Amino acid sequence: MKIKLAILESDVGYLNRIVSVFGSKYADKLEIYSFTEKDRALSELQPIRADVFLASDSFEIDPKQLPKRCGFSYLVDSAEVELLRGQQTICRFQKADLIYREILSLYAEHAGSMTELKFSDDGCRVVAFASPSGGAGSSTMAAACAMHFAALGRKTLYLNLEPFGSADDYFAGQGQFDMSDIIYALKTRKANISMKVESAVKQDPRGVYFISQAKLALDMLELKTEEILRLISELRLNGSYDYLILDAPFGLDKDALTVLHQAHALVIVGDGTPTSNTKIFRAVTALSMKETNEDTPLINRSVLAYNRFSSKTGAAISNLELRAIGGAPRYEHGTTEQLLAQLSRNQLFEAIFQS
Repeated sequence: MKIKLAILESDVGYLNRIVSVFGSKYADKLEIYSFTEKDRALSELQPIRADVFLASDSFEIDPKQLPKRCGFSYLVDSAEVELLRGQQTICRFQKADLIYREILSLYAEHAGSMTELKFSDDGCRVVAFASPSGGAGSSTMAAACAMHFAALGRKTLYLNLEPFGSADDYFAGQGQFDMSDIIYALKTRKANISMKVESAVKQDPRGVYFISQAKLALDMLELKTEEILRLISELRLNGSYDYLILDAPFGLDKDALTVLHQAHALVIVGDGTPTSNTKIFRAVTALSMKETNEDTPLINRSVLAYNRFSSKTGAAISNLELRAIGGAPRYEHGTTEQLLAQLSRNQLFEAIFQS
């Protein structure tokens, strides 16, 4: 099923251009209807069962005349205009993919769960990075892993689930939505989450897809376990990604383990120092004991990776149940971008799924 998009625009030149661009780039996702007359557009919305209606700000639209579940927004000249006549706005002078994301967001907010779009599991592999050892750089390792697989041509999304973490520390991309918008959609249960997520996902120039940090850290603290599970499930099942990289908190409580259990592989990160090794050894031992009667224990899907490792200050952990997949040295005096570039070329990520 395609999203039925109706556009009312008095500027025929602009209307033809946007219809042409959408028709070529999103022919498999959008069914487009264009109008230059207000009365005709309003009379056709119901018969064509429009999902989203965009109207130039030169027209005044009464929302009461719109069909139920039809998302609406004015097309305006400036991105600084957020509301017009009490309605949402979309800047007409921006890249087509950004307008398309806002269309998806409108559709998601009004279609709710009443969508017939089909989503299938295309074999997306979920890799979680976490560490019981603070300061080991598990977030950096997760971001580098996402870059590694993206560089190999695998469509990869990095999702930071840490309460105070931020994907924006590692990646940059265009778009106006973020985790706060997704959290709101999850909590209200009114939006189609798959569409809402697609509208919020950005792409870094290096190929990694990501979702920007929540506007407030408190928003992340309001995110419940069942909502995280729903988000992960939507990302897995929408058929878009080869890899989903989770940057997640480590914990042995029920909620933390429930989230980590969504991963096909858990990468536990340490730095080889005595303190780090002790914490990891104790955590892995406790996890093994806790999962003695589990049908699919997480410990069997876990591996150990070393980051910021130095033979002068650290050593590998001995007598540990986990398989070690390798490590990366400490890189001095480099920027975050330089560090990620170095780390992402490490072949240890290829060993995550090797037995």
